[in-house]
Amino acid sequence: MEFNQFLSKISQIKNIIDKENYNGLELQKKMIPKERLNYDTSLIKNAKKAAVLALFYPKNNQTYLLLTLRANYKGTHAGQISFPGGKKDTSDINLTQTALRESKEEVGIDAANVDTIIPLTKVYIPPSNFWVSPFIGIAKSQPKFIKNYEVEELIEVKLTSLLNSNNVKSKNITTSYAENMNIPYFELNNYTVWGATAMILSEIKELINLTPNQV
Repeated sequence: MEFNQFLSKISQIKNIIDKENYNGLELQKKMIPKERLNYDTSLIKNAKKAAVLALFYPKNNQTYLLLTLRANYKGTHAGQISFPGGKKDTSDINLTQTALRESKEEVGIDAANVDTIIPLTKVYIPPSNFWVSPFIGIAKSQPKFIKNYEVEELIEVKLTSLLNSNNVKSKNITTSYAENMNIPYFELNNYTVWGATAMILSEIKELINLTPNQV
């Protein structure tokens, strides 16, 4: 998808999210394992807060989205595919600032170069007890990324790959909290993207599909 075409959808996406009856969880559900569909989030106590940035930007006139392969370190999400982001710091005014600060630290994205911020539906991650608030960010020019020690690899995903239904698949895996669980996932740049990251991507994908192309 050409970047200008993607930009034409941003105001439409904001209008959808701003509607009183908007339910982003319904858009995420396509990528939620069946075992988690009935998870009662009302029972969650003392969950930590975090935020991530889904950054869209132009590259060769096409729209790209940045994901990261996390480095192998002691932690629940080591070695997984994720968005830039992390835990809310006490110095952060709000979760938007958390997403921007963490993205700056991890991949060198300067907040001054992120023109638009759109909040999405927060996601609960049981293994680490985090409520994650995702935000769409728009950079009008191709960023120069600089990764830190937390990031093993930068994964630049073409938006058309996310929108391609052939890249939605499923397989059985064993996680820290379930054995032989069937999970839906996106196959992007030869990586398996599942869990909270896939749920956020699903919401983004469905929002884009809900917006008509403007002539």
